Amino acid sequence: MGKVAWGFTSSLDGFIAGPGHDMDWMSAAEPLADGTVEQMAGDVAVIISGRAGYDAAKAQRDERSELTAEPYGGAWSGTEFVLTHRPAELADDPNVTALNCHITEAIERAQQIAGERDVQIISADIARQALEHDLIDELQIFVAPVFLGDGVRIFDVSGGRRFDWELVEIYQDSPRSFGRTYRPKGRLS
Repeated sequence: MGKVAWGFTSSLDGFIAGPGHDMDWMSAAEPLADGTVEQMAGDVAVIISGRAGYDAAKAQRDERSELTAEPYGGAWSGTEFVLTHRPAELADDPNVTALNCHITEAIERAQQIAGERDVQIISADIARQALEHDLIDELQIFVAPVFLGDGVRIFDVSGGRRFDWELVEIYQDSPRSFGRTYRPKGRLS
């Protein structure tokens, strides 16, 4: 079975999207080494996203760059689950499967489809829910040299909650992006 990974590019001040899920700032990200995006996309069979990000991507479709209009800049193909309390509203979109279920069920269903390949979470809120149930095996982080000042925080829990991570890999071929992979501290690989 593949792993459940949470992957994102962050601003230096800890946001994964600007206000209104704006992604214009991604143009400030350092380009990754040739083949990195395609290799990462090839590992992923299922993406789990949230409704707010889905709605923003649809609303901003004409404004988004090639890099941010589709997962992995269009290099990925597979199944995308959008977790929503209103799945019927997405019934006309053949590119996604809308689910109204608990995160544990969504990940279980995604793993059944993914088989030996990975499940990728691309939503801060969905990832927070998965962390609450110890469902994330890997954290993949890239950093863009930009401050946003506001937007969607990487991790925001009222009252705080601590999760410790240990370094697994440094993306040596893309040092300017500060690419790192972590796993939950104390978990065996």
